[in-house]
Amino acid sequence: MSILHVKGVNKSFAGLRALNDVNLSVEEGSVHAIIGPNGAGKSTLLNCFVGRLAPDSGSVTFDGNSLVGLRPHEINQAGVARVFQTPEIFGDLSLLENVVIPALARRDGAFQVNAWSRTDRQAEVLERAEHMLADVGLAGKRHVPANSLSRGDKRRLELAMCLVQEPRLLLMDEPTAGMSRADTNNTIDLLQRIGDGKVTKVIIEHDMHVVFSLASRISVLAQGTVIAEGDPQAIKADPRVREAYLGGAHL
Repeated sequence: MSILHVKGVNKSFAGLRALNDVNLSVEEGSVHAIIGPNGAGKSTLLNCFVGRLAPDSGSVTFDGNSLVGLRPHEINQAGVARVFQTPEIFGDLSLLENVVIPALARRDGAFQVNAWSRTDRQAEVLERAEHMLADVGLAGKRHVPANSLSRGDKRRLELAMCLVQEPRLLLMDEPTAGMSRADTNNTIDLLQRIGDGKVTKVIIEHDMHVVFSLASRISVLAQGTVIAEGDPQAIKADPRVREAYLGGAHL
């Protein structure tokens, strides 16, 4: 069953067509990668998913409900979380405090910080936050300032901040960009482990090692248009994909 459905999405900037009649469906519980050369429109498409950009035309539907016209926090409340290309964390706060903040948010359209004053709520939130830090391998650093982390650990922290909200759909914009190979492999292991099929994942990524390690289905964008879609083996063999990647140097 499709949990995210995109139909006929177009987006232009000052006459430049960034997205051209984009259509794709993401199956619930899957890992769906969106790949393509630089400037293909991948981040623009992701921004249309989360309300940072409004498509000029077309529809974006999550779990049967339109996301077009909703504000980013409303889309987040609906069960969609995003890991950004540059980690968006609270650098002066500890790791635990970073995860507690989104854990306090409830899916009722409001951010209820006053819930922290309840002793039972405080214990529940702390337990969830500590459990999530343990899941991403950062429990031992929970009291250190977030700005002291390596790039890879900052990515893991932001992932914990998303997952503590218990999203149904997790969007990741180049989750391994700038990482060492060891950090990249650790992140692959983490993403394979989390969610257990309960969290649908959409990944934008340039590193084909990451894509082919994680994705069950891949959509390929070139010049704002989906030129191919299929499982990893079909994408590797598709001549249109090889042409888009300048002779297959990235495949």
